[in-house]
Amino acid sequence: MEFEELKHKLIAEAKSLESYLIDARRHIHMYPEIGFEEEKTAQYIENELKTMGYETQRSAKTGVIAILEGKKEGKTIALRADIDALNLTEENDVPYKSKNIGKMHACGHDVHTASLLTAARIIRKYRDNLTGKVKFIFQPAEEGGGGALKIIEDGHLDDVDAIFGLHVWQELPSGIIGSRKGPILASSDKFTITIKGKGGHAASPHQTFDPTSVLVDIYNAIQKIVSREINPIEHVVITSPVFKGSDAFNIIPPEALLKGTFRTFNNEVRDYIVKRITEIAEGYSRAWRCECSVEFDKIHYPPTVNDPQTTENAMKILESIGPVAEVNLSLGGEDFSFYQERTKGVFIALGLYNEEKGIIHPHHHPKFDVDEETIWKGAAIYSILAFYGTYSMD
Repeated sequence: MEFEELKHKLIAEAKSLESYLIDARRHIHMYPEIGFEEEKTAQYIENELKTMGYETQRSAKTGVIAILEGKKEGKTIALRADIDALNLTEENDVPYKSKNIGKMHACGHDVHTASLLTAARIIRKYRDNLTGKVKFIFQPAEEGGGGALKIIEDGHLDDVDAIFGLHVWQELPSGIIGSRKGPILASSDKFTITIKGKGGHAASPHQTFDPTSVLVDIYNAIQKIVSREINPIEHVVITSPVFKGSDAFNIIPPEALLKGTFRTFNNEVRDYIVKRITEIAEGYSRAWRCECSVEFDKIHYPPTVNDPQTTENAMKILESIGPVAEVNLSLGGEDFSFYQERTKGVFIALGLYNEEKGIIHPHHHPKFDVDEETIWKGAAIYSILAFYGTYSMD
C-alpha cells in the first residue's frame, strides 16, 4: 500500500475511534497518579493493550512497554506517552473531574496516554504494512521524576532508530499540529537554598541572626544574574516561588528556605547560573552571620532538541491530518530530552486553545482542560509516525 493511501486510512481509523479515545482519556483523568505511583494507571494500560493482543512488560516501576513486530526486519520506531499527573486540586466542574483529591491531570498526559492506546489499536490493524517494529512507551514520572532516564537505563532505547513524543499545547489554537527544528524546550533545574541563623522575638531583631532578611537579599540578587550577568540575547528565566520563614508574625525563625527553578537553552549558561546561585547564597549568608546550604536537584533535564531532518520529514507527512505550524521556543522543560540524547527524536505539539469553549487555562492550572473534539488527531499523529521507518523517511 502506498504511504499516502495508508495515511488516509489511519486518519479515518483515528476519527472512527474518537469515542474510545475520549472514554479512555476521561477514565485516566478521573484517576490521576503522580510520578512512580501510577500503579492503577499502568494496570489500565496493560489491560487495554492485552485486550488488543499485545504482550506487555514493566519498566521504571510503573512504566509499560509493548512492541509490535512487522513482517520484515527494519528500523525500530518508538512512540512515547507520559502517564503521570500533578499534585494539584482540580477546579473544573465536569463529569470526569479528578476523584483523587489533590491530584490532577493538569498537563494533558491523560490525552497523550489515551492517544497512544488508540494508536496501538490502529497500528496493529495495519501491521501487514509495517517493516521493522514499533515500540510503545508509556512512561511514568515526567513531572520532575526523570522517568525517561529509568526507561533508558532499562535498555529500551538501545535499538531505537527514532522516537516521537506528543504534547497538547496551550499556546496553539485547537487542532493545529506544531513543532520546530532544533531546540524547542529549555533545560530545567531545581534548587533549594536553606539559611540557618538565630531565631528570636520579632521585637528584638538585634538579638537574632534573621535568616529571612538574608533570604530576601539572596532572592533579589539571584534575579540580577539574568538582568546583569547574562547576554540579553539568551533565553533565560529564574523563578523562585517557594519562600518559607516563620509561622507567626512575632517570631523570627532560626531557619528559612527558598526554592526555585531556572531554564535556559545554553548549557554553558546553565553551568554559570549554578555557580552564581551558590556564590550569591554563600556570600550573603556569611555577611549576615548565617550558615547556608545550596542543593540542586540530582536530575537535570537538558534542553529538548529536535533532530532537524527528522522534524522536517515528520511535519511534512503530518500535513495530511491538518494544518501544521512552527511553535515558539518555550522555557518549559521535558524529560523527552533524555531520549533525544540517545537517538533521533521529535517532540510534537497538538494545539488545544479554544476561547469559545473556555479552553483557555495554561498547563498546571487547576482549571486546565482540553478540546476533546480535536484530540483524535493525537491518535492519528502516533499512528502515522509508527510507519516512519517503514517508508524510509531518513
